[in-house]
Amino acid sequence: MNHYLLSSPCDRRIREAYIGGLLMENAFLSRETIGESRCARPLDLLCIGNRKKQVLLAGGFHGMEWLTCAVLLRLTDDICTAIRSSSVICGIRIGTFLNMRGVAIMPCVNPDGTEIQLHGARAAGDYYALVTQSCLGDTSRWQANAAGVDINHNFDADWERLHALEQENGITAPAPTQYGGEYPESEPESRCIASYCRAGNISHAIALHSQGEEIYWNYGDYRETDALRMAQAMSKVSGYTLSEPQGLACGGGFKDWFEQKFRRPAFTVEIGKGMNPLPVSDLDSIYEKIREMLVLSLVL
Repeated sequence: MNHYLLSSPCDRRIREAYIGGLLMENAFLSRETIGESRCARPLDLLCIGNRKKQVLLAGGFHGMEWLTCAVLLRLTDDICTAIRSSSVICGIRIGTFLNMRGVAIMPCVNPDGTEIQLHGARAAGDYYALVTQSCLGDTSRWQANAAGVDINHNFDADWERLHALEQENGITAPAPTQYGGEYPESEPESRCIASYCRAGNISHAIALHSQGEEIYWNYGDYRETDALRMAQAMSKVSGYTLSEPQGLACGGGFKDWFEQKFRRPAFTVEIGKGMNPLPVSDLDSIYEKIREMLVLSLVL
């Protein structure tokens, strides 16, 4: 593929062009639209291999974290190249493995938030007034969806406790970040990925966020030996630190919900270091540092 497409901020236009090229080159790659965002943007999954059992990788939960979308597209590209050429990737013959347990990649869970952060409140369509009022016209720090709901606060993992904590911190209405909505899965974006997990057979899940070079692996009383072993292996090959989130970063998230709901491993990987949004010039160095970890996460 032409990686130059990812040399610009990864908005919907870039993603569509890149995914379109991947689909033309790789007959074994399929795209499934599992729903629509608040602004009717498609919520897409890219699937390779066995559809009866999968690992799920997802990015773009937050508007400023669009570099995670580019990382997942690069990973998809590398997997496809290895399968197409019958070669190995990071020492793993990935095509053979994915015939046994496939992968579902959701590059952008929150496409509206990404477009708003990159292109301003006009990208929110019917939600223009809400977005403008919530951020006083400055969308440069926008993380939420078009309705001002933080998708990673909108899952049913101790949502009531997190909602009370939001209120204690003055977050009581739609906002650029950290407002969890009126109830769990109130938003189509969180509802779609949760429904996909409930309907399928997801062995484990990885959610990409930025930044900090950290891996979160446990939640509440979920501290399984297998999950810790997987997290330690991921940390070893990437140099990322095993950490535990605190305060408003704890609860309500996709990883937390997946572990609590299914009692299976899930991981939040905070890519890169710096201030969000991380610059696109960091993509190559970030991806090279975590490429082996992401490939390994598929076969653990």
